[in-house]
Parts: sequence; structure tokens; C-alpha cells
Amino acid sequence: MKKNLITAVLFTVVTTIIFGVLYPFAVTGLAQLIFPGKANGQLIQKDGKVVGSAIIGQAFTGPGYFHSRPSAAGAGNGYDPTASAGSNLGPTNHVLSDRVKGDVERLAKENPGTAVPIDLVTTSGSGLDPDISPAAADFQVARVSTERTASPAELRALIAKHTLARQWGFLGEPRVNVLELNLELDSSYPKH
Repeated sequence: MKKNLITAVLFTVVTTIIFGVLYPFAVTGLAQLIFPGKANGQLIQKDGKVVGSAIIGQAFTGPGYFHSRPSAAGAGNGYDPTASAGSNLGPTNHVLSDRVKGDVERLAKENPGTAVPIDLVTTSGSGLDPDISPAAADFQVARVSTERTASPAELRALIAKHTLARQWGFLGEPRVNVLELNLELDSSYPKH
């Protein structure tokens, strides 16, 4: 019995060192070596200061900015990266349907006669989606154009520049990273 106990303790110590220390350090080191930007959260800097991440959405509420899709992550307006989650409200839930109807009505006033893109009124599964569809970005051009020194054509060119195609040509949908788009918007077309 004493021999089995010593073997069990030694096995526990050795496996803890291998799988609890060495393996995580090896994986972290390889990630830093091969994919340093991704391993560090794809942080975006402006003037030497971190302003966000390319993979975590954040709220933009001013009329001179392209707005992100709604977020259900965390209390308040969402966008809490420590509380990543969807709302878990089903399509028949009155709270969800009332919120979506209200958002559609509000956005329809902003751009009358144009269909409201679905991603401007629905949250993503994580609640932190950093991207919107090109249609959602284009829907906001009129509002942003009136607040900036840019024409609608200039803004559409900026959207096209920041539109990412489907991954490997067949996965996902084309998308626009809202943070990157708004950062270039600030530098190229300052608010007046």
C-alpha cells in the first residue's frame, strides 16, 4: 500500500508539472512565436494607446459613427467582455420582439423607405460581435455623412476598403469591422 501511495503521489506531481506548467508554457510560447497578434487578443492601437480589439465589439452611439449591432453581453447597453453571452430569448419572447420592433421603428426613421438590415436589430450569440454586414454599414451612410465632412460616395468607398470577404472564399459572410472602420473615419473625415 505504501508503494502504491508513493507512486500515486509521484504520478500526480509529475503530471501536474507536465500538463499544468510545461504544456501551457509550450502552447503559449508557440502561439506567441507563430501568431503573436492573435495570441495577444488582436489589440488595436491608436497613437500608442490600446483602443480596442478587432475581435471584441464595442458600443458606438454618436451619430457621426457607424454603430455596432446590439449586444446582450452584460447589464446596461451590453458589450461587457467579461459577460459574453446572448440574451437566450426565443423568437416568441415578448421582451425580444418588443425590443426588435422598437429598434426597427427607430432605425426606419433614420433611413425612410429602406429595409433595416437584420444585424442592426439582433444580437449575436456572443453578444460581442465586432462586425456588421456591408448592408448594415451602407444603411448608416446617410446619418454618418451628415455628421462628417465626407460624401456618401466617400463613405461607401471606405466601407468597401474595410469589407472582409468570406474566409477562404466560402466560410461565413462578408463583414465590416466597426472599430477599424470608425478609426479610419476619425482620421480621414473628422467630425465638423
